[in-house]
Amino acid sequence: MNYSGKYKGLTLIEVLITMAIITILAAVVYPAYVDVTGRSNRSEAQRELSRLAFLQEQFFADNRTYTADMTDLGAPADPYITESGNYSIDAIVGAGGTTFDLKATAKGNQAEVDADCTTLSIDEALVKTASSESCWEH
Repeated sequence: MNYSGKYKGLTLIEVLITMAIITILAAVVYPAYVDVTGRSNRSEAQRELSRLAFLQEQFFADNRTYTADMTDLGAPADPYITESGNYSIDAIVGAGGTTFDLKATAKGNQAEVDADCTTLSIDEALVKTASSESCWEH
């Protein structure tokens, strides 16, 4: 066999080095992607809690009581499931209907991805609480 020219193609070593580089990059990028996705889903829950707190205040202005039934606030079901399906939001109304606490609980994969912030809540005084102090920060 007479090879009188440059070889065309990749050697096994070159392919293995390329695969190693891709694997290392994936190992670094994937956790960051999961973190960003979890925070993005959490912002949906924060937005919905704030919106529903506003609707609770409107309901109180009309009825002189808060409601524990999310459908009274225009939600399609009680408890309310966010559009992405990552959070379940329910209302807890105090005795006499003069206080409320809206609580968002992470569901499914969101509970695993964002394990530090599995619950978020807001009350009638707009006090925001969560399972971790940093959950309401952006």
